[in-house]
Amino acid sequence: MSLEREEPHHFGAGPAQLPTQVLQQAARDLLNFNNLGLGVGEISHRSKDAKKVIEDAKAHLKELMNIPDTHEVFFLQGGGTTGFSCTASNLAAAYVAKTGEIAPAGYLVTGSWSQKAYEEARRLHVPAEVIFNSKDFNDKKYGSIPSESEWSDRIKGKKFSYVYLCENETVHGVEWPKLPECITADENIELVADLSSDILSREIDVSRYAMILAGAQKNIGLAGLTVYIIKKTILDEISKVHDDELYKLGLPITPIAFHFPTVVKNDSAYNTIPIFTLHVMDLVFQNLLSKGGVPAQQRENERKAKILYDVLDQYSNFYNLPVEKSCRSKMNVVFTLKKEGLDGKFLQEAEQRGLTGLKGHRSVGGFRASIYNSLSLESVQKLVTFIKDFAESNA
Repeated sequence: MSLEREEPHHFGAGPAQLPTQVLQQAARDLLNFNNLGLGVGEISHRSKDAKKVIEDAKAHLKELMNIPDTHEVFFLQGGGTTGFSCTASNLAAAYVAKTGEIAPAGYLVTGSWSQKAYEEARRLHVPAEVIFNSKDFNDKKYGSIPSESEWSDRIKGKKFSYVYLCENETVHGVEWPKLPECITADENIELVADLSSDILSREIDVSRYAMILAGAQKNIGLAGLTVYIIKKTILDEISKVHDDELYKLGLPITPIAFHFPTVVKNDSAYNTIPIFTLHVMDLVFQNLLSKGGVPAQQRENERKAKILYDVLDQYSNFYNLPVEKSCRSKMNVVFTLKKEGLDGKFLQEAEQRGLTGLKGHRSVGGFRASIYNSLSLESVQKLVTFIKDFAESNA
């Protein structure tokens, strides 16, 4: 079987398209890794070779993101949904260790994923509250982020174990253009961010975050693993609190495989880490470094997003863009048709041109073009041409 393929133009939101050369190398390594006579998925997760995969992935991610020494990197099985659970229990424990008391977690809800993160915290009986829901500022619909002046008074003088936001909402196409200053300027607030669908798409200052989590299957790899970047001081705090104390306070005890200090102490291999999945992630990191790192990727992503939004705006009599310009996602471009009865035709004709994965999330319908790092400018240009042609032939 050949390892060659025609370059796809797949706009699926995740699992998402990966660089062909990454998959080609991964295929070779799945059969025979480092001339061991075994594939990377067959070696012990505690072997010398597996440990090197873990350390290399951490080192390459630190280089790409300029992660400071104040923060630790580790990997956990699962995805964003797993992250909703273990974030709530671990960060609640850290706050108890730090202050001796309980405080609610605060959630900034801008779409379905931040809403689900909040709901999971409540389900686990971790005290949590919604600081704002953007629906309340936008006619009961997602598609905007209210200005800080409209909600910053809701955090003044209040205590939170952490404040959580989803930096890029894949379903609703909403992306925070910058972090809220009223949160980052408050030394008493630990900011936790889900970067699953925009990690490594643009430069960020990691020091402004208490914790970052990012599921791999959108922008950096295969489903099954999540990247965590966390302040070392928070790890120390979690380590100090005893399970009995949490139990007496009515807080959930984190399962051992998702207890952050335990995972870090065991170098992400307390249990059997899916080492092949991590290796693919590291190959993505190496590929990005070879292209010039995050700054180069950001420039390309901005260009891709610009030409796509420009053509949709150009045909605003035909296409509807439900997200305010100030917070349009550069990773997940959502749109609908103003004329009814054409959705099926749009998808069919797109596929005839090799453009796949454009159907919108089942909860909102319409269309979604996920233009992650691995989607080339050429792919986006092909989509732009189709969007223009379809509008003109169906006006």
